[in-house]
Amino acid sequence: MKYKLLISIFFSCILLTSCFDEDNYTNTKRGNFEALWKILDERYCFFEYKNVDWQEVYERYSTRISEDMSNDDFFDVMAEMLAELKDGHVNLTSKHNMARYWAWFEDYPYNFDANLLQKYYLGKGTDYNIAGGLKYKIFDDNIGYIYYESFATPISESILDNVISRLAKCDGIIIDVRNNGGGILTYSEMLASRFFTEKTLVGYIQHKTGKGHNSFSKPYERHIDPPSNRWKFYNKVVVLTNRKSYSSTNDFVNAMTYAPNAIIVGDRTGGGSGLPFSSEIPNGWSVRFSASPMLNANMQHTELGIDPDIKVDMLESDAAKGIDTIIETARQIIKNTKKEL
Repeated sequence: MKYKLLISIFFSCILLTSCFDEDNYTNTKRGNFEALWKILDERYCFFEYKNVDWQEVYERYSTRISEDMSNDDFFDVMAEMLAELKDGHVNLTSKHNMARYWAWFEDYPYNFDANLLQKYYLGKGTDYNIAGGLKYKIFDDNIGYIYYESFATPISESILDNVISRLAKCDGIIIDVRNNGGGILTYSEMLASRFFTEKTLVGYIQHKTGKGHNSFSKPYERHIDPPSNRWKFYNKVVVLTNRKSYSSTNDFVNAMTYAPNAIIVGDRTGGGSGLPFSSEIPNGWSVRFSASPMLNANMQHTELGIDPDIKVDMLESDAAKGIDTIIETARQIIKNTKKEL
């Protein structure tokens, strides 16, 4: 796809620093602070969308920097400044710590229980199949179930052919991407493509063209293009989400909202629609940040998450009986769909 080439170009642009002129900063507390603030000022992509006054942030935190502060205290102030962006893709990494913003999922219901899933749904290790990053089985009611824990774990077209062919007889498939924190966009696109009947516009991507907060390229279209001569599934598909469905998982959920027979069930995703890039400040600490905004097909940001079609929370009363409320809701949707046919 054309936008995959564009993504590669974006990475080269940032990593080789050919798109921006580098300023020279001294390896002092002040120099490192100025460098970090400037990198974000020129390259972060959500200032306007999140209504962040980055200059005001500079003025507040600049007064807290002194050369005699400890490295730990200095790191903490820098981390606190980055947290103003409220972005799970923004990290500052040193040899002693990694600054992270996790409130995007910590402040919400968990809506996932790995032990419950393993004991009551997947079963013992030989009760389900494993193919690449996919764990899958057919429930007793002829409903297929796929759990994908991380899009960082590889899948391939041949793996998907084998999995989809084995689930082809099912009345429907549940794709569980709860607690999937993301990984490789290619894998999310590859999986989504098996549930589309034709090439479909699912969103847009932009990249920074200058140092201004609103300096972006024109939006480039992104499509899901189902592969020919590969196994695909056209019955009901239910995608399960929670707040820890993030980054490329958020992208997968966005794509599946345009799949003809798919429905999203569970909680709002965690978001994370900015393609992350990395840089470094003079003392060797690395900084990661959202640099290229990805939009849905309606040109809307999904950085703050995607609402499900059907909102469902796990109930403690169900969990006490070994029942995952969200999975059972998905099973009922598929059963009702079969009755309607």
